[in-house]
Amino acid sequence: MLIAELMNALDGSIVYTALPSIQADTGASSATVQWIPAAYTLTFALALITGGRLGDLYGRKRIFLAGTAVFTAASLLCGIATSPAVLIAARALQGAAAAAMVPQVLATIHVTFDGASRAKAFGLYGMIMSLGGVLGPVLGAVLTAADIAGLGWRPIFLINLPIGLATVLLGLRFIPESREQRARRLDPLGMVLSSAGLLLIAYPLTVGGERHWPAWSFVMLGAGVAVLAVFVVQQRAKTAKGGSALVALSLFGSRAFAGGLAAQLVFGLVSGVFLLTWTLFMQNGLALTPGQFAPASIAISVGGMAGAMLASKWAARHMRRVPQAGALLVAGTLAGYQLLVSGQGTGMAFAAAVAPMILLGFGFGMIGAGLAGLTLSQVDHENAGSAAGLFNTAMQLGTALGIAMASVVFFAHAPAGSHGTTVTLAFAGSTWYVIAALAVMWALMFRLPKPAQRT
Repeated sequence: MLIAELMNALDGSIVYTALPSIQADTGASSATVQWIPAAYTLTFALALITGGRLGDLYGRKRIFLAGTAVFTAASLLCGIATSPAVLIAARALQGAAAAAMVPQVLATIHVTFDGASRAKAFGLYGMIMSLGGVLGPVLGAVLTAADIAGLGWRPIFLINLPIGLATVLLGLRFIPESREQRARRLDPLGMVLSSAGLLLIAYPLTVGGERHWPAWSFVMLGAGVAVLAVFVVQQRAKTAKGGSALVALSLFGSRAFAGGLAAQLVFGLVSGVFLLTWTLFMQNGLALTPGQFAPASIAISVGGMAGAMLASKWAARHMRRVPQAGALLVAGTLAGYQLLVSGQGTGMAFAAAVAPMILLGFGFGMIGAGLAGLTLSQVDHENAGSAAGLFNTAMQLGTALGIAMASVVFFAHAPAGSHGTTVTLAFAGSTWYVIAALAVMWALMFRLPKPAQRT
């Protein structure tokens, strides 16, 4: 299951460094090429809630294996696509399949393990997320540059074929089946309302910044909030009548789940703002090539894995203190990094730019590994899939919010195409917004279980 999670984490970011090669090979326009990553992100975010609920109702193992199989087939379609339209359609199918696959990972970990074993399992989950999210662009650059068998960019998708097949075969043998015993029907109206509301919010957040936030983007955002409000009313009415709602609203009665979900949303925002602006700072501000930038990405990955491993050992004993300590570590490291950037600017030494990323990754790993387990700690097994879908959706929406926020805190001071001092100053200014968001996330984590409330 963690292998499947790694495939998803990689595919969400691996395509970015290959976009110039894809554009040159397929003849895609600049506007069209932006939809290659966006098609995956949007369909993934829209279908996560439904994907989680499908696992509750029809079996998490069954939905996981079906999602993995379709994801693998869609990867093949991406790898053999000869036109931008086919590639974008295949990426959308990949995202929808990932939405069925990914919630089952958290849900199955939650219902299969308990106590210290569960904390270790969630720690491994956080380690995989840290590794995949940051390693994706590096792996994309390596595979594209290698031009394996003259295939150019196509191996970034074709690599999923043996991995996906192995995951399905091993999953048939080793994954236990679990499902909700009481409900047996989906909620079609709830599916439509939730997907429509999320689309109306996610779409303008995804493309609004690059189009300078036209009026229609704000209209869509407002409409999305209104549709989600109708969705909540519909879910309450369905629950009151004893029907099978798409989302178990009782989940929000748990302080741990509500607080953890809000913290996850902010964590996504922090990740979206920082990773985007930091990448631009390193390449456009310090003029590093993608090859020179790779060690910095590896430093974050190594730190993230180490932080997640520590969180897996400490989470059962120290509970919310683990992700809170991670948030403070990231905030403190960023404050020091900001002073370095402000003082040295474009003359910043390579070692000074890269070394702090190990500490930063360590803190991110502590947050990611600790937050998932504590948020789901008080969720009953029957609603594990629904809770996991909501948890992953919060991360996706948070990341979209973060990228949109970058338009205000970074691109307003360093427009696209800027280099040198303009970029370094914009990045230095944006870090204070990230630190403020980390402080909010730290406060929200007080709703998570404290050490005396072991579950």
